[in-house]
Amino acid sequence: MPKHRSDMADFRIEKKILRKGFKALAGVDEVGRGALFGPVVSAAVILPCALINQKLSGWVREVDDSKVISPPKRMRLAKEILANAASVGLGLSSNFEIDQKNIYWASISAMKRAVENMAIAPDFILVDGFSLNEVNYPQISVPGGDKKCISIAAASIVAKVIRDEMMMLLDRVYQGYSLSRNKGYGTKEHFRALEKKGPTPLHRLSFNLRCE
Repeated sequence: MPKHRSDMADFRIEKKILRKGFKALAGVDEVGRGALFGPVVSAAVILPCALINQKLSGWVREVDDSKVISPPKRMRLAKEILANAASVGLGLSSNFEIDQKNIYWASISAMKRAVENMAIAPDFILVDGFSLNEVNYPQISVPGGDKKCISIAAASIVAKVIRDEMMMLLDRVYQGYSLSRNKGYGTKEHFRALEKKGPTPLHRLSFNLRCE
C-alpha cells in the first residue's frame, strides 16, 4: 500500500532551523551497518534554501527513506539530488576500520568524512540517529531521520545508490558471493558461499560470518 504524504519525510525540521538564521543545512546518513562485506558508506547533502521553502512538488515529493524505495526509483532520485543539491559529500569506513574500531565508531567516522568532503561547508547538520563528536557545527540527532527529514532521506538515497553500485562492481571481483543481489548482507546464499569459499579480504571478520 502506498505511503500517505503525512507518513513520509518532509521539510518541517529544516524550516524550523532556517527560521533561526542558518542557511546551509546538511542532512547526513550512512548505509551498510549490518552488512557482512564491504564498507559503511555515508553521504551529506545540502539542499538549497529555495527548494526547502517551496511547496513540495516533483521529485522532491518522492524523497523518502531509501530502504522503502525501489532500486530504479532510488537511482532516478539520486540523479535529481546530485543535480539539484547545493553540495554533496561522501565518506566511508572500510571493513578493516570496522573490525578495528567496531561498527558504531566506524559509522561515525564515515559520516564525519562525508561532512568534511563537502565543497560547501554546512552551518548546521542533521544526523540520522547519531551525534557526531568533534564536529565544529551545530547539530541535532534525528532518530529515524530518514523517515522524517527530506535532507537526511536524500543523504540516505545517495549513500545507498553509491554503495549498491560498489557491490555490483565488486561482485565481478569476488565472484560466487552473489554480492550484486545481497549487497553484502547476510542472506542464506551469502552464508553458504562463506562456508564453501571462506571470507574475502573485504569481509568484516569481527562480524559473525556463520549462519546460525
